[in-house]
Amino acid sequence: MTIAPEAPTRPAVPEFLELEITGRCQLTCPSLCYAMAGPAETDGSMTGDDWKRLLTEAASIGVKKVQFIGGEPTLHPEFEALVHRALAHGLGVQVYSNLYRVRQQHWALFEHPKVSLATSYYSDVAEEHDRATGRKGSHTATRANIVRAVTRGIALQAGIVEVFEGQRTAQAREELLALGVGTVNVDRVRSIGRGEIHVPTVRDLCGRCAHGRAAVMPDGTVTPCVLGRFLGTGNAKSEGLDAVFRGQKWAATAAGIPRHCVPTPGCTPADSNDCDPANTEACDPAY
Repeated sequence: MTIAPEAPTRPAVPEFLELEITGRCQLTCPSLCYAMAGPAETDGSMTGDDWKRLLTEAASIGVKKVQFIGGEPTLHPEFEALVHRALAHGLGVQVYSNLYRVRQQHWALFEHPKVSLATSYYSDVAEEHDRATGRKGSHTATRANIVRAVTRGIALQAGIVEVFEGQRTAQAREELLALGVGTVNVDRVRSIGRGEIHVPTVRDLCGRCAHGRAAVMPDGTVTPCVLGRFLGTGNAKSEGLDAVFRGQKWAATAAGIPRHCVPTPGCTPADSNDCDPANTEACDPAY
């Protein structure tokens, strides 16, 4: 009897999508920004209508939660409309903001029960934080808005990235917890974007990308996560999400990312965002 070879396992449609809706940001983060965002960048070729169609399709194929990220996502001209579209489709929403400037109307949006907020923080000392962001005064502004978010009862998580030697990351974590931030985690700079110290490969990834998560870039390119942005698997704008996730390139890319033999404590893709220090502890590369 001839036994047919087993078909390769095709990963399920990710339940969590990171949507990088803009490259614009008030900060430059000269030594760590994986998106290479800044004041002179653009929203990319995905229009507001493109993102709205993507959200509708995402909900229809089984996505449960989206994260709006950038750049600074609140700078996108249709940011509020996109959040409302996601909520209307029953999707959970997280907004990853630098909290440098928050418009008054956005506070009410962040208070929605299906919306959570995440931010980055670098030190309890203003000079160190500002050095990491490339913007003088960013520490004062971000810290004030962190306090405001906690005071308003907004679900807030914070991530601290170790950018330079001697950085007061432990003290920053203690400060945030004392302020009432619910979850605070520490990560290291990844070799992506402005943090690149070598050409990124799948060996730099945590081993969870493409399983339970995916990201969409400002031009519609679908990647395993925002840190796996060098691994394009198709385009949501020209092909549609469903076609990308059913495609051979997505399956092959997912299969080509080395996995941890033993799960890393704290590295939980189901927790919406495993490689994001605002949500879980840093996941070491699989190699």
